[in-house]
Amino acid sequence: MYETTNAAEGLNVPILITALHSQMDAGQVAAIISQHLLDSLQHERVATFDADSLIDFRKQRPTLTFEKWHFTEYDEPEIALELLSDDEGRQLLLLHGNEPDLKWHGFVQDVLGMIERFGVDTTISVQGIPMGLPHTRPAHLSLHGTNPELRGTQPEIFGTMQVPGHVSGLLELRLGERGQNAAGIAAGVPHYLSGSPYSPAAAAAVRKLAEIGGLALPVGELEAASARLLSEVNSQIEEQDEVTAIVGALERQYDSFAQSQPHLTDGNEERLPTADEIGGAVEAFLADLGEDFRN
Repeated sequence: MYETTNAAEGLNVPILITALHSQMDAGQVAAIISQHLLDSLQHERVATFDADSLIDFRKQRPTLTFEKWHFTEYDEPEIALELLSDDEGRQLLLLHGNEPDLKWHGFVQDVLGMIERFGVDTTISVQGIPMGLPHTRPAHLSLHGTNPELRGTQPEIFGTMQVPGHVSGLLELRLGERGQNAAGIAAGVPHYLSGSPYSPAAAAAVRKLAEIGGLALPVGELEAASARLLSEVNSQIEEQDEVTAIVGALERQYDSFAQSQPHLTDGNEERLPTADEIGGAVEAFLADLGEDFRN
C-alpha cells in the first residue's frame, strides 16, 4: 500500500507520532499538530501511502479551486510518513494525513511492519475530542495506552465504554497485543468550538508529546495562535450578556469537576445547565457570527 524513499534505508528511530485527521478529530487538533511540526522542523519523506486505495473520495471530497471559469488547483489527499529532527537533533517519525476510509486492517499491518522495520519503541497518537469545558480554562488532556507508565496518573473509569472506531485506536490495540508501547493523547476541545481549528488544545498536546517522547518540540507559534484565537472568541462573547452568563455557568461546572465536588450547584442550589445545554446555546450563538469567525 505504500512506496518508500531512500530515506527509509537503515533507519532506527525510537518515536512514532501518528496524527491522522478526520471528521472525528475535534478542533482539527491532529491536522494542526502535523502541519505545525512539518512547518517548524526539518523533515524528509520516508514513505507515501496509496491514497486511491485507502480513501473514499466521495466521503472525503478533495477541494478543487475554481477561478476565472476554470479549475486551477487540486488539494490532493495524502497519507505519508516523514522523518523529522526535533530542536535538539533527535529523530522522530510522523505519520500524518487523512485517516483511511478503507482497508483498515491492511493499513494497520503495514504500519506495524514499519514500526518493526524502523526500530520504533513508542508510538504516540494525538486526537481532539469534544468536551463540556469552557474556552476560558486550560485545555484538558486525557491519556490512554498500553503501558501504565506512559499514561501516568489518571482518574478511575467505572464500567466499560464503547466508542466509534478509529485507525489510531486500532493501531494502539494491536501494539498492546504485541506487548509494545503505545500511548494516546486526547485533547479536550470545547464542544461549541469543536467544528473550527482550536489551537489551545493542539498546543497542550504538543507539550505532552514532548514530555512522553523525551523530545524538544517547538510550541511558541501554537501558543501565539492560541492567544489570538481566545482573544477573538472573548471579544465576540463579552458583549453578549446571555452568552457570557452561559460560559460562566460552564466555568462553574468545570471548576466543580476539577475540585471533585459531589454535585454541581451554585450557592442557591439552583441546577446548572448541562454541558449539552450550554454547548448548544453557545454553538448557536457562534453560528450566527458567520463563517468568517469560524474560519
